[in-house]
Amino acid sequence: MTETATNLADQRCDSVLRFNFKTVQTGDENDSSGSTGMWDRRTGRRGVPRMTSSSQIVAIGECMIEMAPGSEGQWRLGVAGDTLNTLWYARSHLDPDLGALDYFTALGDDSFSDRIVAFLDANGIATDNIARLSGRRPGLYFIEQHNGDRRFAYWRDASAARRLAEDEARLRCALENARAIYLSGISLAILPPEGREALLRALEAVRSKGRIIAFDPNIRPILWESMDAARETVMKAAALATIVLPSFDDEAACFGDVDPRETTRRYRRAGCLEVAVKNGQQPVTVLADEVVTSVEVAVVDKPVDATAAGDSFNGAYLATRLTGGAPNEAAQAGCRMAEKVVAHHGALIRMPGMERWERPPVDL
Repeated sequence: MTETATNLADQRCDSVLRFNFKTVQTGDENDSSGSTGMWDRRTGRRGVPRMTSSSQIVAIGECMIEMAPGSEGQWRLGVAGDTLNTLWYARSHLDPDLGALDYFTALGDDSFSDRIVAFLDANGIATDNIARLSGRRPGLYFIEQHNGDRRFAYWRDASAARRLAEDEARLRCALENARAIYLSGISLAILPPEGREALLRALEAVRSKGRIIAFDPNIRPILWESMDAARETVMKAAALATIVLPSFDDEAACFGDVDPRETTRRYRRAGCLEVAVKNGQQPVTVLADEVVTSVEVAVVDKPVDATAAGDSFNGAYLATRLTGGAPNEAAQAGCRMAEKVVAHHGALIRMPGMERWERPPVDL
């Protein structure tokens, strides 16, 4: 980014921060209910007030309409996406009074996009950083279960999220306003090449300012134009990350790693100081402070749905690190969360502590 573009981005970011602060802090002058919640004129809800203008986490990615199998041949409509799933589970460990959890994406101007925004808002996930694009739609996927594992069918070629990085100044502004940024390989894979480069530039800018960047490579070959592109982009992102949270089966297939320790060494060579390698029901391999350790995983005899196992691990891991926990403690928290999640159907399961984030609708 040129110096002129950087200055313009700084000016826009300052303007947006002032605007968001005023929007969140503006009360309903006619309200006499005695509620201490703040009125959001854009969403028409009274929600949890922001005690600070900064975000605890900004997650970047694609939020999709999910169709999951129900009983008697029926399908259940939901909302999910890998980075959204991680943000969802981070709520269980984080205090809303200490800052917002923001989702950065792009949606369309259709009713399903409206549903997604309403769902996020009701669950305390800030929607200020969601662009609404005329004529676009969210992605859609169906889940099929097979012996506790899942298979996916996607419709996402025209997804609005493919354009989430087009406004680089807006992107950088959102990231600068966060303690931690979370993204995945899917966040990058869905973008055109110029979008990927824009996102990587934004990450580089905030990394130099001391932000935490957590990255799950989450390698899905079908989303990449080639495996060479996948490998190159994943390693570029890992080089900017402070925490990498890969899954060993993905890494072995993509990079040929023979064991999780080799995965930790490869990402350490790229410049990342902290790596936690998930490996199904095998121990999690953690690299931190140049030391590699193993964290045992409780064996789940009959998993019901592994859709969000890795995402929920990542949410608990990142939240534990943000609240002062050590890497091994974070891995243990991640394992406990994933163990609970795989015992239920669906990607988004309500856990204790999440109720603090919920924003019930109000009568207007």
